[in-house]
Amino acid sequence: MPMTAGVGSVTAPERRRPRRGMYVLPSLFTAGNMAMGYYAILQTIQGSVTDWEHFDRAALAIAFAVVFDGMDGMIARMTNTASDFGRELDSLADTITFGVAPSLLAYRWGVLMLPTSVHAHFTQQVMQLGGFACFLFLLCNASRLARFNVTLNPVPRNPGRPGRKYFVGMPTPAGAGVIVAVIHCCKTPIDEIWISLIWIALILFTAFLMISRWRFWSAKELNFGGQKPFRLLALLAVVVILVVAFNDYSLIVLTLAYLLSGVLARLAYSWNRRGGRPETSVASS
Repeated sequence: MPMTAGVGSVTAPERRRPRRGMYVLPSLFTAGNMAMGYYAILQTIQGSVTDWEHFDRAALAIAFAVVFDGMDGMIARMTNTASDFGRELDSLADTITFGVAPSLLAYRWGVLMLPTSVHAHFTQQVMQLGGFACFLFLLCNASRLARFNVTLNPVPRNPGRPGRKYFVGMPTPAGAGVIVAVIHCCKTPIDEIWISLIWIALILFTAFLMISRWRFWSAKELNFGGQKPFRLLALLAVVVILVVAFNDYSLIVLTLAYLLSGVLARLAYSWNRRGGRPETSVASS
């Protein structure tokens, strides 16, 4: 009996560990994320003024990749299969899907399709500016991911309510979401220089928000296992239905609202500090 008990005490912790095959499950969703990014790049290359549907398909592929990106982390936590390899693979996949793919899509859709028959020299300058802006978007995307990987318990410069977790800077899927939501809503490529300049400004501002230290809502305090999970489930169902039924407009409303939420939170914090209010009152607001 003592020998049996001793064997049981050794093997019990080992039985609690997930099987090796379970570690592959989150990586499959990460691979799906990367596949959507690769498909988006292929569609972007094929897009043109006449075949603008390829741009729309690329935008939708990146939007679907957001779902895969959220699922791999959730599956890893649920199955207790989080690993350093999975985190690094996820970061590399995010760089491709939410960095390379949207920056290329933003350039070809909003800058490269400008007609060069009128104001050719100025158009060329706008194209060069747009190419540089899209590169900065990619650079800020990769920098945001690198900072996330090396920072433990990051705190935003404008702290929110105590006990509530926030993202420091706009998450890369949300940054890519701003780009693809506009493209999916507008459909046809930009053919006016002044609209292209506004587009470039939006790209640069989104890139800045990703590397900023402003707070963005993380939704990590939502608990579907709480006392009243049906309200959250009903709200989530309504959002999903609106996105599916009216995706042309609902996506752009959601992404721009999320972008503005971080900006307004920063402005409110600066306003309260300028008015002489203590930081404790700001944190509890």
